[in-house]
Amino acid sequence: MAGLKLTCLDCGQVNRVPEERLAAGPKCGTCGAKLMEAKVGQIDPATLEKAARNDEVPLVVDFWAPWCGPCRMMAPEFSRAASELQGRARFVKLNTEEHQQASPKYNIRGIPTMIAFAGGRERKRQAGAMRAPQIIDWVRGV
Repeated sequence: MAGLKLTCLDCGQVNRVPEERLAAGPKCGTCGAKLMEAKVGQIDPATLEKAARNDEVPLVVDFWAPWCGPCRMMAPEFSRAASELQGRARFVKLNTEEHQQASPKYNIRGIPTMIAFAGGRERKRQAGAMRAPQIIDWVRGV
C-alpha cells in the first residue's frame, strides 16, 4: 500500500496516507482522530518516540515548560506556524516539566527547543524563541 506513514497522536497507530490527501484532513483508521490538524497538539514521550521513528511527514516538536517566559511568548507563534503549514508538517508540544525524562533523552539543554523529525531521524533543531515567519522558514528547510 502506497502512502506516507503517520502515527496517530491519540492512539499511537501507524497509518498510511496518500501524499495528495495530507491537506484533506485524513483520519486515523483505528480511532478516527485527525492526523494532520492545523492546531498544535500535546504529545507524550512514548508517542513521540514512535512518531519520530516512523513518520515520513515532518513532526515539529516544541519542548517547553509552563514556567518558561520565552516558551509562553513563542506559543502563539508556534500555533500560527502550525496553521500556515497544515498538510505539510505536524506541530506538537512536549511539556518538559510533566515529562522530565524527555530532556536528557533528547539532549534538551534549554527551552524552548524545537526539533524536527522526519523519516525516522532528527533532521534539525533550534534553541530559543522564534516568531512565526522564522519557524515557517525553519520548517520548510526540513
